[in-house]
Amino acid sequence: MSWAGPEDSLLSTSLASYLDRREKLLVLLRDGRKLLGLLRSFDQFANVVLEGACERVIVGDLYCDIPLGLYVIRGENVVLIGELELNKEELPPHMTLVPEAEIKRAQKAERDASDLKGSMRKRMEFLDFD
Repeated sequence: MSWAGPEDSLLSTSLASYLDRREKLLVLLRDGRKLLGLLRSFDQFANVVLEGACERVIVGDLYCDIPLGLYVIRGENVVLIGELELNKEELPPHMTLVPEAEIKRAQKAERDASDLKGSMRKRMEFLDFD
């Protein structure tokens, strides 16, 4: 039994128009990661193959593109697929490109700060401010 209707073929047709074109796509994943690359293949489950893929990591005003190469993404992890216009700036001018090692340090510092905030909140739960 097929659940596909006429509107489903329009969706896949529009995505198919990006196959083998030299236009970058942005794929937002369920875990919050952002991947950029050229669409090489996809299927009815939204499984996607990106060529020349990179992960864009943004921490505050810092960003880094970590190269991944040919990348297969399982469809259940895809939240959004969008086109990036090549003639426009991808990021605001205040963003600073940094090396991968520096962005990893910034990610760790951000994660540690978040963990500390969570642990402090747990310690203060006994205080009832209501």
